[in-house]
Amino acid sequence: MVNVSVMGAGSWGTTLAKIFADAGNRVTLWARREELATTIRETHTNPDYLPGIELPVAINATTDPADALDGAEIVVFAVPSQTMRENLSAWRELLPADATLVSISKGVEKNTHLRMSEVIAELTAVDPQRIVVLSGPNLAREIAEEQPAATVIAGVDENRAKLVQAAVATAYLRPYTNTDVIGAEIGGACKNVIALACGMAAGRGLGDNTLATVITRGLAEITRLGVALGAEERTFAGLAGLGDLVATCTSTLSRNRSFGVRLGEGGTLEEAMKATKGQVAEGVISSSSIWQLAQEHQVEMPITQAVYAVCHRGMEVGDMVVALMGRSRKAE
Repeated sequence: MVNVSVMGAGSWGTTLAKIFADAGNRVTLWARREELATTIRETHTNPDYLPGIELPVAINATTDPADALDGAEIVVFAVPSQTMRENLSAWRELLPADATLVSISKGVEKNTHLRMSEVIAELTAVDPQRIVVLSGPNLAREIAEEQPAATVIAGVDENRAKLVQAAVATAYLRPYTNTDVIGAEIGGACKNVIALACGMAAGRGLGDNTLATVITRGLAEITRLGVALGAEERTFAGLAGLGDLVATCTSTLSRNRSFGVRLGEGGTLEEAMKATKGQVAEGVISSSSIWQLAQEHQVEMPITQAVYAVCHRGMEVGDMVVALMGRSRKAE
């Protein structure tokens, strides 16, 4: 049993707090809003993000970051990737000296093009060996309902990865370890962009052949970028690559896919936001930074480029499909 702090009470952060508590750990969940923290403490539910899910009574919710981080042996950063820097700036002085830091945010930072583990290392000045990444097919609602699933704990220090693995293992979640942090993060960030493309295709009424094509070719371009950045190719055939990609591209629980569907139906970015409860899908923001990262490393990513063009350059979804299908023919 270890002391775990989960910094962020969204759907995935709350689900992970439940998992850690179910695994027998002491868990403190930090929420930004006092009313939400009070609701979690008093009703053992999070109606804003996981309605209908009963949370373990052992979870203590607070809005005080110092209280949340006090004595933590594992600290989970469960905030959106584009707010990671801002939040860490406020929390870094409060982090316990030898705590294992866990990133569950899937994105590439705007402007810097840093992966989340790199942002954490830069802001906290900790040894990168203290940082691990949790990734894989992690649809929060299904796991909160205790449907069987698996995940990947990637870390340079295998002992720290195994610490988190043991702390998060339950009857319904099977964690695997991996040393390829770059691969886990690139897979997690890029799959959101490909899921947008799949959603756009579905929104236009295109079928399973199209979906399979986008997923397969999407995996190819994600792998190209990952390998160019130093990842291991085999990582993308596993849970943090193909597994995460398939789940995000096919599930109606995927915000990125749902956002893409609305765009494919002819909606604007603003209308798509309304359909996803006012939240911008992570892939919309990441498509820009990932496309720029690909250009920096001279990696061909046509689907990512097309999604970027729709989300940031005003391209119509129909024109995107035509552009992708009209690319020059070549060997697979």
